[in-house]
Amino acid sequence: MLSKKKEKVRVLSTAKLADDIYEMWLATDMAQEKGAGHFIAVYPKNKTMLLPRPISICERDAEKGALRIVYRIAGAGTKEFSTYQKGDTAEILGVLGNGYPLKEAEGNTALLMGGGIGIPPLLELAKELKDCKKYIVLGYRDAKLFLKEDLEKYGEVYIATEDGSVGTKGNVLDAVNENKIKADLIYSCGPMPMLRAIKKYAAEKQIPAWISLEERMACGVGACLGCVCKTVKEDAHSHVNNARICTDGPVFLAEDVDI
Repeated sequence: MLSKKKEKVRVLSTAKLADDIYEMWLATDMAQEKGAGHFIAVYPKNKTMLLPRPISICERDAEKGALRIVYRIAGAGTKEFSTYQKGDTAEILGVLGNGYPLKEAEGNTALLMGGGIGIPPLLELAKELKDCKKYIVLGYRDAKLFLKEDLEKYGEVYIATEDGSVGTKGNVLDAVNENKIKADLIYSCGPMPMLRAIKKYAAEKQIPAWISLEERMACGVGACLGCVCKTVKEDAHSHVNNARICTDGPVFLAEDVDI
């Protein structure tokens, strides 16, 4: 069971990785928790923005007590975060959500697929997956391949770009098919059209796929019901076909959600 707390943390470093893509390392003992697929909520200092911004954990360094987040500027909150410098403080809530299951991959071949800002959580996942072969397929808009070199340390990396500048022209499944990649199970994170295609692909191949849903969240702790998704099965307690992405997810078995 993950611990959950709100705390002020110190910014260790920041950097711009690509157009509107930034990283930040934060000093926190939350780094002791398993992080693959989990997220933290970061509060803007501008108090006119009441809600925190959920950002997936990209990487953790338990020894140094540091978490790495990688995010895209999508509005005023993340724009503010991009101005932070080493030594600044940030307020965060974590560790949140349910992550990727790891034991299922042991002794098998795992296919990790990430698209755009869905790529960062795959890094900690690739690090935490043990005793399995890993194919990592990454989808970008163009040749600005943020985190590619980081991920190459943990598996065979294949690239798809929308403009065809690097690797396969198209999406991650185009790269999978072009390179004739076969796997026993799938882990993925990215935009909804990509996840829908992966769910269909996994059903055709009859292999399990765990997908991380990227939806806009408000409270991050399941209270507001602002990030509900439809599920195939009826919830035993509420008797409705709904799940809260922030607490029941963000990672779901693809066949369990109606996307």
